[in-house]
Amino acid sequence: MVGHLLLRGMLVGAIAGLLAFGFAKVFGEPQVNRAIAFEDQLAHTGHADHQRGGDADHAGHHHDHAEEEPVSRATQSGLGLFTGIVIYGAAIGGLFALVFAFVIGRVGALGGRATAALLALAGFIAIVLVPALKYPPNPPAVGSPDTIGLRTALFFTMLALSLAAMVAAIVLARRLRARFCAWDAAIIAGAAFIAVIALVWLALPEINEVPQGFSAAVLWRFRVASLGIQVVLWATIGLVFGALTERATR
Repeated sequence: MVGHLLLRGMLVGAIAGLLAFGFAKVFGEPQVNRAIAFEDQLAHTGHADHQRGGDADHAGHHHDHAEEEPVSRATQSGLGLFTGIVIYGAAIGGLFALVFAFVIGRVGALGGRATAALLALAGFIAIVLVPALKYPPNPPAVGSPDTIGLRTALFFTMLALSLAAMVAAIVLARRLRARFCAWDAAIIAGAAFIAVIALVWLALPEINEVPQGFSAAVLWRFRVASLGIQVVLWATIGLVFGALTERATR
């Protein structure tokens, strides 16, 4: 049973990855290209300033040749993006199926479709939305290379605490159902989750490394597109997996 669910989850995740790839190509890649153009402009400006302020012995010495990229931009935005998103979707789908196999029947008298939808919603909130609101994704040219280690550590700290808070909220809701109705228990647990996340947000430091002159519109569209990719992925997994599982059960 678990093996069938795992295979189904990975297949559904791969399909979700295909849809997310299409969304990324249409809405995400144009913003990445604009960010790269800004980054190239900064590099060109900095190189020109260095030439003007260099030693007299090096005047007239030019370094206009561009360094060859290990992977071309066309490959990155095509095959690389496709492979990465599909593999990521299959992995998320497999993990989703394993968690679904554990929680089915333990969250009340819910069928497979409703359980999958609620599980996808909880996963999206804990894994994607909460960390992204605190530390949103950035396009190229945004963020200092010197702080990438700190930013990565803070993001995964936020992710881990968000997951822990979500699990605790679900456990709390189950226990409160003995004293309250299902709706009241869910509301109380949800309020507790929000309160914990608010405290975590206040405790963790802010990061703001947007360079001067970077387009606010490009930054906003990139972040919206990044969130949209995750919405497509999680919504597809939750809805399609639930529909297939409920149909198979019947």
